[in-house]
Amino acid sequence: MPNYKRCYEQNKFVFITIVTFNRISILINNIDLLKNSYKSTLEKYPFENMGMVILPNHIHMLIKPKNMDDYPKIISLFKATFSRNINNTMQLTKSQINKREKGIWQRRYWAHVIWDEKDFENHFNYIHYNPVKHRYVENVKDWKHSTFFKMVKLGFYDINWGSENEVSDILDLDYE
Repeated sequence: MPNYKRCYEQNKFVFITIVTFNRISILINNIDLLKNSYKSTLEKYPFENMGMVILPNHIHMLIKPKNMDDYPKIISLFKATFSRNINNTMQLTKSQINKREKGIWQRRYWAHVIWDEKDFENHFNYIHYNPVKHRYVENVKDWKHSTFFKMVKLGFYDINWGSENEVSDILDLDYE
């Protein structure tokens, strides 16, 4: 198995994608458990959350950990807390049993340290547009499992943001 190198440059935002095992759609049906897992993780490892979207089978986050060395711990604790508390009826593979996994999440996650303002903007917009990209809704404002409304309230977006002209530079991006 590859040994991935992670960047730990301090005071940076990290775009993270976490995906369920075999892309099973369990996250929205367990949204309260997911939110509680998030809150308990935030208490143990403080971080600033600039954007998040929860879809049925994956999550995108744009976070700035208080300590950059903590972002792998943040993901690990978040996934473990959710997995420990979900009622899992899925058949586990021998490998999952041997590794004490619950079969909820893919083993790895995708992390990208944000380089500059444009990179931040692309990932920030990508997060909030993601439910439209995956055709769960027609308008960004119709998806309630994201930080979009918080960002509207803070003045980052207009409530009707998300037309093709406004997102043309992210339509071809694929951070899945």
